[in-house]
Amino acid sequence: MQIKAFKHAKRVMQPSLVVNNILKRRSQSNNFVPDSTKSMQPLLEVPSTKRSSSKANKTFIHQDAYKLLVGSWNVGGITPPEQLNIDEWLDTQNHMVDIYVLGFQEIVPLNARNVLGSRNSRISLQWNSLIGAALNKTAYKLERAEQAEAGEPQKVYPLKEHKSVDAKESQHFQCIISKQMVGIYITVWIRTDLCHYIRHPSVSCVGSGIMGCLGNKGSVSVRFCLHETSFCFVCSHLASGGKEGNEKHRNADAAEILLRTKFPLGPLHNLPSKILDHDQVVWFGDLNYRIYLPEATTRSLVEKRQWSTLLDNDQLKAELNEGHVFEGWQEEAIEFAPTYKYNPNSDDYYDSNQNRKGKRMRSPAWCDRIIWFGKGLKQNQYSRGESRLSDHRPVRAIFTAQVMAYDI
Repeated sequence: MQIKAFKHAKRVMQPSLVVNNILKRRSQSNNFVPDSTKSMQPLLEVPSTKRSSSKANKTFIHQDAYKLLVGSWNVGGITPPEQLNIDEWLDTQNHMVDIYVLGFQEIVPLNARNVLGSRNSRISLQWNSLIGAALNKTAYKLERAEQAEAGEPQKVYPLKEHKSVDAKESQHFQCIISKQMVGIYITVWIRTDLCHYIRHPSVSCVGSGIMGCLGNKGSVSVRFCLHETSFCFVCSHLASGGKEGNEKHRNADAAEILLRTKFPLGPLHNLPSKILDHDQVVWFGDLNYRIYLPEATTRSLVEKRQWSTLLDNDQLKAELNEGHVFEGWQEEAIEFAPTYKYNPNSDDYYDSNQNRKGKRMRSPAWCDRIIWFGKGLKQNQYSRGESRLSDHRPVRAIFTAQVMAYDI
C-alpha cells in the first residue's frame, strides 16, 4: 500500500518563514498557465451544449479510444537552439496522436538564483514554441497530402500561430495547460477538436528539494477530465546521487509527492483530489534511480548491450518489486540503452579522467522513466530519442486510453 511508502519518507527540517512564503507563492499554486488565455476561453466558461451537465440529456454511455504520447527530457539547463529538431523525440514522422504530454527537468540551471528567485518563463515559452511548430508543421504536411490526394487546392497557413484557419480542426494542436516550477516544466497539447471535451484543468506543485521543500526537486502535476474520464500526469525530478542508499531518498520524494499533491474538488466537490483518485495516471521524469552494480561491471554490460542483466539490478524495479515505492504501478519492458549520463554533444557515456581531482564517475543508468497506474490504459511503445542536447536522452511512451463518454 502507498502508506507503506509514506513510512519511509525522510524527516525534513522545519523551514523558516521566508521559505514557507516562497513555497506558498511558487510551489503550491494550483493555477494552470494556458498557452493563451484567449485560446483557453472554452475551458473557462460554462460547459457547452456538446457536453451538457444534465444527465437527462445523456442517453447512452460508451467508450472512445484516444492515443496519447508522454515524453520526458532532462535538458541539463541548456537553452534550446532555435533550430532544434524535436520531431524524432515526438515521433511525428511515424505517429500522430491525439494528446501530447511533455515534461522537462532542468529547463534552467539549478542554481540559487533560479531556485530562490522569481520564475523566468522565457525558456519555457521557447520550448512551447518549438513544440507547437513541430506538431502543427507535421499536421500541416498531412493536410496538404490529403488535399493533393483529393484533388483540392492546397492552402498555406502561418505555422507560427500554431492554429488552423480553414483547415480541419482535427489535424491541429493547441496547448491547454503549461506550468513551470524552477527547472520542472510540463506542457499539454491536444487536438483542437477535442478541446471542447476537456474539463476542470488544474495543476499542483510539490517542492521536495533543499530543506525538503524547495523546487529544485519535486513535481508538477496536471489534472483534467476528457469526457467522463479523469487523467493525472505527474512530471517529477527526484533526489539525485549514485551511492547505495540514495534510492531511499528517491522513495521518500515519491511518497511526499503522493501525499502533498492536491487538486481542487470542483464546484460540486465530485472531482478527484489526490493523484491515485484519478481514473488514469502517468508518472514520468528524471526519477534518478541507478543500477546496483559496480561501475566497471555496469559499463561492460552496457557495451555488450546486456539490458536484461542490467535491469535485474535496476533500483526502481527492485524497489517497486519489494513494495517500497510505487506499489501497483506498471512499466513497460525497457529495450533501449540507459539514458544517462552522456558526454556533451556525444554518443559516449561520461567517463571522467581518473587523474583529475574533483571529478566523479557517473555510471550509465535508466534515470528517465515513464510508469502508469489505473484501468483503461494500454502502453503501445516505450523508447528513447537520440538528441545530443544534454547529458540525458529523452524518453517517450505511447498509450491507448479508453475514455468513457455520453451520447447526447
